[in-house]
Amino acid sequence: MNKKVFLITGASTGIGEATARRAIEAGYKVALAARSTQKLEQLVASFGCDKALAITCNVAEWQSQKEMVEKTLNHFGKIDVVFANAGFSKGSSFYGGEDKPDEWREMVMVNVFGAAVTARLTLPELVKNGGHFLVTGSVVGRVTSIRNLYSATKWAVTGMAQAIRNEMVGTGIRVTLIEPGIVDTPFWDQLQKPASTELLPDDIARAVMFAVSQPPHVDVNDILIRPTGQPH
Repeated sequence: MNKKVFLITGASTGIGEATARRAIEAGYKVALAARSTQKLEQLVASFGCDKALAITCNVAEWQSQKEMVEKTLNHFGKIDVVFANAGFSKGSSFYGGEDKPDEWREMVMVNVFGAAVTARLTLPELVKNGGHFLVTGSVVGRVTSIRNLYSATKWAVTGMAQAIRNEMVGTGIRVTLIEPGIVDTPFWDQLQKPASTELLPDDIARAVMFAVSQPPHVDVNDILIRPTGQPH
């Protein structure tokens, strides 16, 4: 059985939760990080304490992520796969409507700074095991969106993934950018969801596990996955 350790941020709901379930099925032990302690503890109870660890973490804070890595290493002894999945949008147009500077700041800190910190703090551990780093971008990290600042944060994640991949050449580290289209997750709770077919969180989780399950010499750089009929 695979005894590798899979660390996931944004793990309490949606894509993160679905990926945790798939990772458990594949034999991984999972470290689940998010701000929602109660939801994480419920997940761990369903998986079993021998297989999963709940870590309360705010990815926008360096110290919180540092403690996340330390707790994972103290509990499991290593980290083999990291999925920097935490992110959100509350709407972010540059013109019109109400000014929301605090929401803008939080979104940049979670989506951009948070993903960068996850990479910075976990890559030294991944190098030890020839590990795999994955990060959640978006289809709007390729095309512009009416939620323009959110789109800009995901363009930043696209560039980040490419930069990390270039930097890790020669280390054996694989880097995969996951770019979902519209997915039926709590992400849309405060946004107007476009009228189209939706992907399920498990659809993205299966794509993540596809990338992770490839032989060590195969690096799936980028997975862009839209629901059938999504126009952009």
